[in-house]
This record gives sequence, structure tokens and C-alpha cells, in this order.
Amino acid sequence: MNIEKIRNNRNEKIGKQIEYYKEIPSTHIYAKQIASEKENDGKVILAEVQTAGIGTKGRNWYTGSGKNIALSLILKPECKIEKLEGLTIKVAQIIKDVIKEKYDCNLEIKMPNDLMVDGKKICGILVEVNTIGEKINYLIISFGFNVNEDDFSKETKQIATSLKIEKGKTFKREEIILNILEKIEKEIELIN
Repeated sequence: MNIEKIRNNRNEKIGKQIEYYKEIPSTHIYAKQIASEKENDGKVILAEVQTAGIGTKGRNWYTGSGKNIALSLILKPECKIEKLEGLTIKVAQIIKDVIKEKYDCNLEIKMPNDLMVDGKKICGILVEVNTIGEKINYLIISFGFNVNEDDFSKETKQIATSLKIEKGKTFKREEIILNILEKIEKEIELIN
């Protein structure tokens, strides 16, 4: 993955700082470990492979090497906690819109945090807020997106898909990341 391409095309706060790993247990767990540090506001954590990615209901999220997106974004919004209500659905809608507009693939939102194509999962979203009393300490938005995966296990093939499988071609993950980060920054008001 060309991290410099992402970094150099981000003029705003989100994505100017990127930590990239060939392999990490979980971008989300790592983001939680560093999220309290003030300078990490807007930092993106990316990994080629997650060995213990977090999925829905505590399940693992598989990230195939060099094929998919495993991303966590750290934010430190200065707003009331109520402003974050419905944020997971908002992020799902943003990803859905980007994939439709830029890649002509229709995704469906499966409440509360999955994106599907014809009943098969293509993306999972995890949003976590840490508070101290009424103050938001940090917010982490994480998602795993199956972009170029074409080697699902026999069991997984029945329940998961990828953009490559759906559209029959390979996609540039950097462009997808840039498009999603840009739209998150534009459409989520709580980012200061």
C-alpha cells in the first residue's frame, strides 16, 4: 500500500498522520492504546494483516495481506456525548455513498454496523467512545473493508464478499481510503 500517496493527498486533519503496519493484532486495539495522547487527534492506523481483528459480537475480522482495508481513525472531538448518537450508522452511510458514487457498487446497511452486498458482508464498522464524566476523551472509528479479497475460506465464501468479486476487477485501496476519509471529514460535524 502506498502510504505516502494517502498522506500527501490529505490537506486536512484526518490522515495527515498515518501509522502503517505490515501486521498487527488489531488496528482498533492499538488505536485505543495511543488514543489519549493529544497529538494523535486525526491519526489513522492502517494494517495489511490483522491477526486479531475485531468483528461483530467479539468475532474475529479477517484481513488478507495486501488485499483489504483495516483502518482505525482516532478523533478527539470537543462536543457533548449526545452529538455522537447514530455515528456508526452515519459512518456506514458515508462508506455506502462513496462506494456507490466512485465504484458503482450498491451496498446495504445491516444494522447496526455492517455493510452487505446481496446478503454477504463486505464491510464491518466499529465505533468506540471513551469518556471521562461528560467529557469525550477520544473517539475511534474503525472499519474492515474487503476490497480485493478473492480467497475466502469455504465457510466464509457463503457469508462474505469483496469489491473485486462483485465488480470483477482489482481496486486501488489508497483511492478508496482517501475518498472515505475525505467524506468523513466533510460530513461528520463533530470533527474540529
